[in-house]
Amino acid sequence: MSPLSAALAALRVYAVGAAVVVAQLLRRRLRGFAEPVFPLQLERVAIVTGGTDGIGYSTAKHLAKLGMHVIIGGNNQGKAEEAVRKIKEETLNDKVEFLYCDLASMRSIQQFVQRFKMKKIPLHVLVNNAGVMMVPQRTTEDGFEEHFGVNYLGHFLLTNLLLDTLRESGAPGRSARVVTVSSATHYVGELKLDDLQSSKSYSAHAAYAQSKLALVFFTYHLQALLEATGSPVTANVADPGVVDTDLYRHVFWGTRLIKKLFGWCLFKTPDEGAWTSVYTAVTPALEGRGGRYLYNEKETKSLAVTYDLELQRQLWARSCRMTGIADVTQEAFRG
Repeated sequence: MSPLSAALAALRVYAVGAAVVVAQLLRRRLRGFAEPVFPLQLERVAIVTGGTDGIGYSTAKHLAKLGMHVIIGGNNQGKAEEAVRKIKEETLNDKVEFLYCDLASMRSIQQFVQRFKMKKIPLHVLVNNAGVMMVPQRTTEDGFEEHFGVNYLGHFLLTNLLLDTLRESGAPGRSARVVTVSSATHYVGELKLDDLQSSKSYSAHAAYAQSKLALVFFTYHLQALLEATGSPVTANVADPGVVDTDLYRHVFWGTRLIKKLFGWCLFKTPDEGAWTSVYTAVTPALEGRGGRYLYNEKETKSLAVTYDLELQRQLWARSCRMTGIADVTQEAFRG
């Protein structure tokens, strides 16, 4: 795909996304945005990746407001310390902290999990939020294409390494939850099992869309495994919509111009964008219910191909090989 074609494809995606939400956002602007009311989450623990800014920061802040012990995972110590300070001040919740985690490094993810488990605390909510968007072609520490490696594979490994703690922390009627943040961009994504690293023909837009599509496949297969093993853990996808964040710094200049001129009415604020993640993490309406795709706090259908069980299994198996995780699919479904 040529740079021009990629840019036009990106513009189409965001134009469609903006058209879908503009009426809702205008109504919110006119009447004022009212924060939904959720039950307090005292004595519960959450990890939020990418919680230093944007949607992740707002998600961490709102979970802290509900009384949760929130651990922010990120790779920028300075930004994280400032985020923790601000959240503590605004929420009056001292149980907010930072642990270093670079999703571009499997070694860093493993160290993050080790440090977390040394705390000997439960884990009730894991929000897989961090990500990169339309970056130039480059690879992670482990040699994976950056969108695939950070957005998808890093969270795949992190989730699997924390599953034992999530299972121990969940209980019937009070499940632990995995919330994975995808995007409407997944609707134009294509899962290329023969080229997951986008090495044959690189397009930043296509690579980003594939990573967000992979997260949906991952969530649905994870939920199937959890159900098959009777685990008190659920896995759902949260779609924040079109949100005004710094992720757009790498997109086509025309998209950035539209964002600058019309962002106030076409884009959600980070607080508004975070609500679907927060809803998915704490609402009683989703107790014991997984394998859902949530947009604007409502269940909707993801791309049709994401429900293909064989593709789910194939991506999971390849991801296990890439990360060194044991694939328990056959064992789980045989039991």
